[in-house]
Amino acid sequence: QLQLVESGGAVVEPGGSLRLHCTAAGFTLDEGAMDEYTVGWFRQAPGKEREGIASITASSSRSLILDSVRGRFTVSRDNAKNTVWLEMNGLNSDDTGIYYCAAHRTPEWCSLRPAQYVYWGQGTQVTVSS
Repeated sequence: QLQLVESGGAVVEPGGSLRLHCTAAGFTLDEGAMDEYTVGWFRQAPGKEREGIASITASSSRSLILDSVRGRFTVSRDNAKNTVWLEMNGLNSDDTGIYYCAAHRTPEWCSLRPAQYVYWGQGTQVTVSS
């Protein structure tokens, strides 16, 4: 079964930057290949619901970014490396939370809705604090 593993979370000072990684593994004949999946990034702050941050289609032809982080966050991928990145700049305390990547097998359908995604990673903690 497809497995997603996030990494790159850390404690960072306000104004700092982080690059999160989402690596996929476990592709079989049934799961296909990385270039068949749209991937999204989500975060969950303490006491809040999980919200969609970014989404990128399988071919990288289209991406979505949450309005509140647009201009600070970018999403990219390399299917040959089975990896999707979330580049985060200008971090502030509102960006603190657990960041998850997720995937669904509709290649060219971006969405920030968690319910659209089937496969989820375990998350990586991002803490913005001075």
